[in-house]
Amino acid sequence: MKKITEKDNFMMFIRGEEPLWLPRYGMAPDKYATHPPATIPVPPAFLNAGRTPEGGFDMWGVEHIATAETGGASLPVPNKFMITDIRKWRDIVKAPDMSDIDWEAMAKKDLASVNRETTAVNGTFHVGYFQQLMAFMGFSEGLCAMYEEPDEVMALFQYMADFFVEVVKKYIEYYKPDTVELLDDTATAKSPFISLEMYRELIKPFHYQQNKPAIDAGIPIVHHNCGRCEDFIDDWLEIGIIAWNPAQVMNDLDGIKKKYGNKLGLIGCWDSSGPAGWDHASEELVKSEVRKVIDRFAPGGGFCFWGSAYGPIGDTSAENRKRWLTEEYEAYGRTFYNK
Repeated sequence: MKKITEKDNFMMFIRGEEPLWLPRYGMAPDKYATHPPATIPVPPAFLNAGRTPEGGFDMWGVEHIATAETGGASLPVPNKFMITDIRKWRDIVKAPDMSDIDWEAMAKKDLASVNRETTAVNGTFHVGYFQQLMAFMGFSEGLCAMYEEPDEVMALFQYMADFFVEVVKKYIEYYKPDTVELLDDTATAKSPFISLEMYRELIKPFHYQQNKPAIDAGIPIVHHNCGRCEDFIDDWLEIGIIAWNPAQVMNDLDGIKKKYGNKLGLIGCWDSSGPAGWDHASEELVKSEVRKVIDRFAPGGGFCFWGSAYGPIGDTSAENRKRWLTEEYEAYGRTFYNK
């Protein structure tokens, strides 16, 4: 009988089954873990060719800056906007040229360090249509553009979607992913940035277009959306989404789990800004929070652990919290379904 791997167990969660042990999500291998990652994001390298540890440029030419305080995470350079008038986007925004890309060679290189037997490949592509518009214009002008010039915004999004649909098709052909991920942060911690009606008109069609190649290929789709974005869940399900990360705590997660069951897998549910995420958090506090979130969401399946700790690169407090998270996940989460 074939041994069940981390990947196999994670894919049980993805299919809505109760896994043999609680799977764990992540953005990179965990140096404190004693098991290989269950899943790992693998973007096609050419999309991030302009990015550097200092920030660099995204695929559309938006300049980013990284900060040590965020562990090297980057954001668009403040007040340096590519687009100041949405009506002129055609003169500014140019999709990357894919004509000379050797997809087979790129896929081989990008996947070289991934053990496909033990780790699921999650295809990732870009930050999203809404989020990219904000990167182009800033939030004030970007939101005004959506309200005042919706046709121009949709024309820009269609241009982007035409590009990404081809990227996803090529990615599926050459990378053969286990899942693909649709990213788009459309909410603040308190509420969505936009109304449900505006989402349905201006963004949802392009989310669906990008998802369609994966839907047609039978590849599960995970959605990344931070903040209190639960308003959009029914629409997500309509466009093929089967799991959501990071499912943050400002949403009614208990109500969502009760309403949707394992039809929508919850990845995360971790209070990253709560006491367990503070610099002075103790080992017992962090580990007790790990147990609490597992006890609350793991019963019956439909939950994948994704606890996280943030801080400056090399920060001792952040490293301790990361280690404690992993230790308690392995001690408690991996035995949860055997109790």
